[in-house]
Amino acid sequence: MSSIPDITFMLMRGIKVTLIVLALSIIFSSFIALIAGLSRVSHNKLLTGFTGFYVEIFRGTSLIVQLFWFSYALPGLFNIHLGTDLWVAVLAISLNYGAYMSEIVRGAILSVPKGQTEASIALNLSRFQRMRHIIIPQAIRMMLPEYGNYLIQILKATSLVSLIGLTDLLYYGNIYRSTHLQEAPIVYIIILLFYFILALPLIGFTKKMEKAAKKGVVHG
Repeated sequence: MSSIPDITFMLMRGIKVTLIVLALSIIFSSFIALIAGLSRVSHNKLLTGFTGFYVEIFRGTSLIVQLFWFSYALPGLFNIHLGTDLWVAVLAISLNYGAYMSEIVRGAILSVPKGQTEASIALNLSRFQRMRHIIIPQAIRMMLPEYGNYLIQILKATSLVSLIGLTDLLYYGNIYRSTHLQEAPIVYIIILLFYFILALPLIGFTKKMEKAAKKGVVHG
């Protein structure tokens, strides 16, 4: 049991990187999802076609492959460098989950009753005004529960960034395990607990959003 504090101390060295990747990935994937989701319901065929291609590519391929592609293939084949390993990881996770979450945005927008749109047209509102004041506020309430679930999935995805050399939780766990093979089970149990603790606020947020969506009102 005396090794538990040593393992915990070792893992704490990677908590900062995990949290940074998580926070940035949530911000950028949310932005990408909103833009891509709105583009999917656009009347511009070129825009919808391009966005649809992006969504299918990133949903249809593995996040691990995408990480390796951005980190190794692009620099090696085309001499394209996307920045530090941290930004490569954030970009890959954001594009991957942005593609998935864009379908939530699209589905929620399409789920708004047509009567709402017809009423807004009768009020002589422009398409932009209809989206801003009528459709999007209602769509947001419908998408929040599923959005919360994807935030938890993004947290889980951050465990993959050690594969491209980022010094996150799992990276330091593997470092410790490599020199203390007999303690491997304890190492991974503690890593599991770390991720569970990090997930608790996201789980709480998801439950709150589910209640808010049922009430039809999002409380601050």
